[in-house]
Amino acid sequence: MKSDAKIYCVGGAVRDRLLGLAVQDHDWVVVGSTVEAMVAQGFQPVGKDFPVFLHPKTHEEYALARTERKTAPGYQGFVIHAAPDVTLEQDLLRRDFTINAIAEDTDGNLIDPHNGIEDLRAGILRHVSSAFNEDPVRILRAARFAARFGFTIAPETLTLMRDMVNNGEVDALVAERVWQELARGLMEKNPSRFFETLRSCGALAKIIPEVDALFGVPQPEKYHPEIDCGIHTLLVVDDAAVHDYPLEVRFAALTHDLGKGNTPKNILPRHIGHELRGVELVKNLSQRLRASSECRDLALLAARFHGDIHRAKELRAETIIKLFQSADAWRRPERFTHLLQACACDAHGRTGHEHDAYPQADYLLQLLAVAQAVNSGEIAQRCADKNLIAERVREARITAIKSLVERQRS
Repeated sequence: MKSDAKIYCVGGAVRDRLLGLAVQDHDWVVVGSTVEAMVAQGFQPVGKDFPVFLHPKTHEEYALARTERKTAPGYQGFVIHAAPDVTLEQDLLRRDFTINAIAEDTDGNLIDPHNGIEDLRAGILRHVSSAFNEDPVRILRAARFAARFGFTIAPETLTLMRDMVNNGEVDALVAERVWQELARGLMEKNPSRFFETLRSCGALAKIIPEVDALFGVPQPEKYHPEIDCGIHTLLVVDDAAVHDYPLEVRFAALTHDLGKGNTPKNILPRHIGHELRGVELVKNLSQRLRASSECRDLALLAARFHGDIHRAKELRAETIIKLFQSADAWRRPERFTHLLQACACDAHGRTGHEHDAYPQADYLLQLLAVAQAVNSGEIAQRCADKNLIAERVREARITAIKSLVERQRS
C-alpha cells in the first residue's frame, strides 16, 4: 500500500457502533492507493466491477475510494472510477443514506459531511444525493432499514422513491436481488415496516403485487372486519418475528392469504376457492422471485391447509391423515411443526388475539405421534396382498387417531 494512503472504517460498522449495536463486520475504504499497491501488500482482489480486496490476515473487505456514473437503467448500469485522486468525501457522496455515509479514521475521528449522526439521533433515513435514484435496490434497502431500525423515511427521500417507481426504475430489478432483500427484510425486527415502506412509495404493487392486492380487502365477518387482509398479513409476519421463527415460516406467514386478494381475472379465475387460488399465486410468486425451495414448499402448504389446521378439532380422522400425508409429516416432522407455527401466527394476527394460545398445534402433534407409532412393518408382514399394505397402514393410523380422540373426550 502507498505510504501516503489513508484507511477509514465506513458504513454499517460506524453506524451500528453509534447506535450502540454489536458490530458484525467492518468495511474499509482506502484513499490514495492503487490496485498494484494493494496487491503488493498482500491484499487479495475479489471485486469484479470495482477494486475490492480481502485483508491478508483479517479477511475483511477493503475497497479503493471510488466514484460512480450512471450509464444504463438498473442497478448494474454504472461506470466505476477508482483512483488515488478520489477523495473520501467523493466516496461518501455515492452512498445511499446519510447514516451510512459516516467514516472513522484510525485515530477514532468521525467524518460526517452529510449530517448522518444527526439523522441517526432523529431516526431518519435520508438520501445522500440525487444519485440515490440511479439504483432501484436502494428502495429495497430503505424498506429493510426501516424494518430493522424503525426509522422513518425523510419526506424528500420518499418523494424521490415515488419518482423512481413512476419512472419505471424498479422494473429493472432482477429477481435474485429482490428475493435477497425480501428475505432479509422478513428477518428484521419489524418486517411489517418493510412492506409498509414499499407500499408508501408504490413499489409494493410493482415488486410483490400479490401482497399489495390484499390491502382494502375486508376480513371475513367471523374474524376482525375492522382490519383488512393486508393489515392482517402485516400483523402475522410481525408475530413470526416476535417468536423468532425461521425465514420459511415468515414467508409462509406473508403469503398464506394471497388467495383473498383482488387478483385480476386474467391471472386466475375468480370462481376458484381462495385457498386454491392462494396455492397458484404462491407458486407464481415463488417462481418469479426464485424463492428457496424450503420457503416455497412451506408457503404452499400454509396457503392450502391453514383453514383446515385452524379447524383441527372439527376434522374427521380420515381428513387429518390426509393432511399429514399431503404435508409429508411422516418424513418431514420439522416442516410440519413450521407449518403449525405459521398457522399460529395467522391466528395471532388479529387485534386482541396476539397472545392467545393455539391448541390446534399441540392437538395435531399428539395425533401425529400416535399415527407414527403405528407399526407399519408389522402390518406389512401380516398383509397377504402386498398391494394392500399402504391402505392397511392408513386404516391403522385412522383407528389410532380415533382411539386417542375418544379417550380425550371421555
